[in-house]
Amino acid sequence: MRIAILALQGAFAEHESMLRRLGAETFEVRKLADWQKPKDGLIIPGGESTTQMKLLRELGLADIVRNDIVNGLPVFGTCAGLIMLSKSHLGTMDIEAQRNAYGRQLGSFTAVHDVAEVGKDLPMTFIRAPFISSVYGRARELAVVDGRIVAARQDNQLVTAFHPELTADIRIHDYFLKMAK
Repeated sequence: MRIAILALQGAFAEHESMLRRLGAETFEVRKLADWQKPKDGLIIPGGESTTQMKLLRELGLADIVRNDIVNGLPVFGTCAGLIMLSKSHLGTMDIEAQRNAYGRQLGSFTAVHDVAEVGKDLPMTFIRAPFISSVYGRARELAVVDGRIVAARQDNQLVTAFHPELTADIRIHDYFLKMAK
């Protein structure tokens, strides 16, 4: 299994480490030539969604990444990756996202909660996190914390408002790899 990781911002190295623990091969995507490599899935990490979208466009990656996702490439977006997959950005998922929903950096927090299809008592790290304000069409919610949707799936797409790569728990990444098989 070979997973591409968008390496423009965010905790991409932590995603790489998590996937390697699970036996997956990874490579970083920083330019169009990187995208041309064979892959079984894609991770879009956190960071700043507006900046990452701008870079994707400037690098000539936005349309090709979107088309590959629409055509079935499994993708996992965390935090800013969730926002980027929503209808207001790449538009591949039937979700609407609320940016910086928990406020500034000081509003960051951790929680332990169940994630449908993944498991019980998963540790969740929220850093200036978004939440999903609306799920419709083929998308379905997987986790709700304090009345806010924080994880969803639609076909080949998985998103979390939290950062599972910043914990020792491998279950979310394992779930994604099973989607990518």
